[in-house]
Amino acid sequence: MKNSPEYIAHVLELMRPTAIATTRAMFGGHGVYLDGIIVGIVVDDVLYLKTDEENRASFVELGLEPFRYVTKEGEVHVMSYHRAPDDALDGPHVMAPWLKSAHAAALRRKGASRTTPKRRSAKALR
Repeated sequence: MKNSPEYIAHVLELMRPTAIATTRAMFGGHGVYLDGIIVGIVVDDVLYLKTDEENRASFVELGLEPFRYVTKEGEVHVMSYHRAPDDALDGPHVMAPWLKSAHAAALRRKGASRTTPKRRSAKALR
């Protein structure tokens, strides 16, 4: 998995009019952040945006696949990110509604995680 610097720069340019956009390398791809909240991932020069129960249908209706990866053990994991529509990559005005949807999903997830107790490591329990 490798992302080209040009593709990452293009994604950031599409997002900047919506909010402060940044990326960070992670797990062979890049995390995409709006105002410090992860809203997407880029893997092999493909942008996937955050989805949840409220916005997933708009991606599925367009046949946009979720991001999947295979573990070393051969297990397939499906993540809560769906491929961005091709036309959203044409300009900031087309990307904006998709970003807002992904940002809202990320905020809902972040809010839900605040109500879930954090796991403590075995070391912290000693």
